[in-house]
Amino acid sequence: MIWTVLKIVLFLAVVAGLTLGAEALMSSDAGLRIAFANVEFTLGPIQMALAALLLLGALWLLLKLSGLLVATLRFINGDETAISRYFQRSRRKRGFDALTEGFIALASDDGDKALSKARSAEKLLENRTLTNLLIAQSAQAKGDTALAEDYFKRLLDEDRARFVGVRGLMQQQIEAGNPETARKLAETALTLRPGHGQTQDTLMALQNKAGDWSGARRTLLDTSRSGRLPKPVYKRRDAVLTLQQAQAEAKAGRESVAQDLAIEAAKHSPELVPAAVMAAEALTARGKKRAAAKVIRRAWKAQPHPELARAFAGIEADETAAERVRRFDSLLSLVEGDEARQTRAELLIAAEDFPAARRAIGDLHERLPSQRVMTIMAAIERGEGSPDTVVRGWLARALTAPRGPQWVCENCQHVHASWHALCDNCTSFDTLSWKSPPDSTGPSATGTEMLPLIVGALPAAAPQVAEPEVEIDLHAPEPPEPAAAKPEAEEAETIEPEATPEPAGAPAAPPADAPTAEAEPAPTAPKPIDLEQTRRAGL
Repeated sequence: MIWTVLKIVLFLAVVAGLTLGAEALMSSDAGLRIAFANVEFTLGPIQMALAALLLLGALWLLLKLSGLLVATLRFINGDETAISRYFQRSRRKRGFDALTEGFIALASDDGDKALSKARSAEKLLENRTLTNLLIAQSAQAKGDTALAEDYFKRLLDEDRARFVGVRGLMQQQIEAGNPETARKLAETALTLRPGHGQTQDTLMALQNKAGDWSGARRTLLDTSRSGRLPKPVYKRRDAVLTLQQAQAEAKAGRESVAQDLAIEAAKHSPELVPAAVMAAEALTARGKKRAAAKVIRRAWKAQPHPELARAFAGIEADETAAERVRRFDSLLSLVEGDEARQTRAELLIAAEDFPAARRAIGDLHERLPSQRVMTIMAAIERGEGSPDTVVRGWLARALTAPRGPQWVCENCQHVHASWHALCDNCTSFDTLSWKSPPDSTGPSATGTEMLPLIVGALPAAAPQVAEPEVEIDLHAPEPPEPAAAKPEAEEAETIEPEATPEPAGAPAAPPADAPTAEAEPAPTAPKPIDLEQTRRAGL
């Protein structure tokens, strides 16, 4: 409020002063007389004031024009002036606008526009680092590998961009299918920036693919030292790489080195089944059977596996079947599960104790059917003296049963016959686990589910197998009704898959009043089964 009053008072004072000054000049008789070339000018006080203002304005304008003239001459001479700075600012602004639009186009996967804007920015900007990078990445996105490689190489000449150039060339070599050159470039990139995580992962993947397991272990150690891997993860992956190195040494014939590496791998990761198996075999070969058994027990606690049982059996290769059953009790009692029950049943079958084997397998054939379980049941039936049709029935079910647990990749669900550090399908590292693969096949399109009906019957056959109204061959004469129903096993025996069609000139079918249930079968071969007709009949 006070400041507003002071401004008003000051304004009024200035107006009053100007008014008084103008009045004093107008009342004064003084003047200015100018004579020039016989011409005389007389100026009054007001006219003198106006002339003085005009003179000052003309003088200011003259100074500005002379300054502009000097700047123009310097601009033409190439010196830095206000005019050159103006054009430089305009040029730089247009260059950064083109650079910004180029990076936005690159992020939008528009390689053509990104490359065009990068070319414009290269002409307008003096800083070549950003323009070279944009042109290299734009050419890479567009698929122009030659141009991208040229500009990535230009980045090598600058210290702050050398790492980016090396990584760009490395990616170019990976896409071109030159893993050896890419691996060397990755090693060079890590010397420039040792703690770069993505480059470490790329290098280790290239080393794994090339089978350079010792180099992959060094890279893994550097990754762990950079703090990117927890200690348990590092120990697990190092054990996997050590095991792969042991297998490579064994394949090369260096058994002693392979054994040392296998023992080291089992020590770092006791739950790694292949490492435990190889370490137990190495310890057994060196005469350390108790240490080998300890390694197997420790791995069995983590995950029961048939390979562990095989390695445990190999510790005492010369023992009898009964001695092996007693020795395995200490192992199988650690984890009572499906694997332990199947292993115990197999040991009892080898010892010819088939009733105990049946008790050991229990209801696995109903609760968790697999090829292995069905084969065990067939062996039990054979050992107990069951008819061949019953044995063949179990074997037929084994053909259509799931395979059970296998080495399955957690990433792509690809099934492997044996363990390996890298998935054969997606090349992911340490993703194989022992489990049952997902079963989405459904019924067989070729009618394989009919095989148990053809080969033989189980003790409790399905109702559709014994349906009397099913006609096997529509063209054959219908036999008369038997006096008594045949047992299921005997009926299954009449449809042996080995039967051949009647040859030409074979004797005719027996008369209708011939005995059917008690009489000996005719010497003619049984008729073959028409699978199409059987399917149409509802089986």
